[in-house]
Amino acid sequence: MATATTSPCAACKFLRRKCLPECVFAPYFPPDQPQKFANVHKVFGASNVTKLLNDLQPHQREDAVNSLAYEADMRLRDPVYGCVGVISLLQHQLRQLQIDLSCAKSELSKYQSLTISGHGLLAAAAAQGINHHFHHQLFPVNQQQVLRGFDHGANGFDTGALLSMNVSANIGQLAALDGRRTPVDPSS
Repeated sequence: MATATTSPCAACKFLRRKCLPECVFAPYFPPDQPQKFANVHKVFGASNVTKLLNDLQPHQREDAVNSLAYEADMRLRDPVYGCVGVISLLQHQLRQLQIDLSCAKSELSKYQSLTISGHGLLAAAAAQGINHHFHHQLFPVNQQQVLRGFDHGANGFDTGALLSMNVSANIGQLAALDGRRTPVDPSS
């Protein structure tokens, strides 16, 4: 009769010992991942990992082994900071993105408030006889066609908002008219 032999887990193979059926390492360090145990052993030691796993409930062991493996891998990559360096970097990136988002929201609110006042300036300019289609001249004809395409697509862009933002950005040109009856050429 032939007996089925199973290969020892990565931990028992590394430690050069027989892998018993009740081996605490076998479910978490499969034979095809020898580097995983090698890193954990190098950083934490096999006896410490054995004690840790024996002190945990069986349903907690997999998460603990994954955490140990990650910490060991990061500690070998960065001996000074380990995974704390990565966490610190990610926290810094998160803070920077929050600042960027806050700045973008602030900038957007400026454009929204200028849009409201910009429509008032356009109405005042129209009352003085300045070309009432002035806001369409801020975009060249080919850009106006692209913007009209946004209205008919399924991408949800708001042409009016884009035109209003352009009007807001060019209010300085409108204010610079100083009584002139011709609109400012946007290419100048």
